[in-house]
Amino acid sequence: MEYLDFELPIKELEDQLDKCQVIGQESDIDVSNTCKQIEKKLEETKKNIYKNLTAWQRVQLSRHPSRPYTMDHVNALCGDSFLELFGDRNFKDDKAMIGGLGKIGGQSFMIVGQQKGYNTKTRQYRNFGMANPEGYRKALRLMKMAEKFGIPVVTLVDTPGAYPGLEAEERGQGEAIARNILEMIRLKVPIITVIVGEGASGGALGIGVGDKVYMLENTWYSVISPESCSSILWRSWEYKEQAAEALKLTSFDMKKQKLIDDIIPEPLGGAHYDRDTTFKSVEKYILKGYNELKDLSTAELVSQRMDKYSKMGEFKE
Repeated sequence: MEYLDFELPIKELEDQLDKCQVIGQESDIDVSNTCKQIEKKLEETKKNIYKNLTAWQRVQLSRHPSRPYTMDHVNALCGDSFLELFGDRNFKDDKAMIGGLGKIGGQSFMIVGQQKGYNTKTRQYRNFGMANPEGYRKALRLMKMAEKFGIPVVTLVDTPGAYPGLEAEERGQGEAIARNILEMIRLKVPIITVIVGEGASGGALGIGVGDKVYMLENTWYSVISPESCSSILWRSWEYKEQAAEALKLTSFDMKKQKLIDDIIPEPLGGAHYDRDTTFKSVEKYILKGYNELKDLSTAELVSQRMDKYSKMGEFKE
C-alpha cells in the first residue's frame, strides 16, 4: 500500500499493529489487549482523517496510484461480456480512450472511458489518460453506433485533460471535443456518466455530457487543475491547495451547485481500500440511472437533457 502525506499517521499505526501481531505470534506474551487498543486508535484516526479531507487531499486521492482505473471498473462490471472496439475510422486507434460493448446487470451498454497506465510503460502506452482528437472521434463513433442500435451509453471519466500537443491541435482537438458535446446533447439513447478519477477541463467534457452524471466521493471535476490554476494566478504551483479550495471542484461542491446528479460513496480511505465495494456501488448507480431513463421517449430524453444543461450557470440576485 502506498500512503499519501496526510495518511502517514495511519501508516505509523498500521506498522505498530503489524509489529504487535508479530510479537504475539513469535512469543508467549499475550498482546491481544495492546493490539485491540491499536486497532481502536487506528479506526478513530482513519475516521478523523477521511471525514475531514480538504479539496486538495481529495484531488490527491483521485490520483492515488492504487485507485481503480476505467478498465478495472469495466472488467469488474462486465466480466467476460466486454467486447472492446477500436479506431476512429479516420486516423488511428487512440489507446488513451477505450470503448466497447458490455453487459452490466444483464443490460447491454456501450461503454466509453479514458484509461491511464499502471506503470511507466503502460502510462506511455495510454498517454497518461490524455486522449488525442482521434480518441474523441472514436468515442463519438461508438456512441453513434449505440444510438443506431438503441443501446444506452455509459461514460467513465478519468483524465488530467485532453492531450495538449501540437499534433493534437493540428488534427483538430478543440473541434473534436466541441463536436462530441454537440452530438451527445442530442444523442437519442440514455447517457450515464461516472467520474471515477480526475475530471479535468475539456478532456473530461468531451465524454461528460449525460442524462445522469455521478461522481465517486473522492474525485474532482473542474475546468482546470489546481496546479495549473495556481501557476496562472500566482505564477507558482505552491498555491495549489488554495486553488483547489477556490475552484470548488469536489463532488460535494459539484452536487451543491447542481452540476452533477449524485455522489457515489466510497469505502473509508478511498476506492482503493475496498475495490469490490466500490465496483458494486458504481454498478448500483449505473443501473439506478438507467432504470430512471429507460421508459422515456426519445423526445423526452433529449428535451430533458437539453433543459438540464441550459439551466447550468443560471444566477439570480
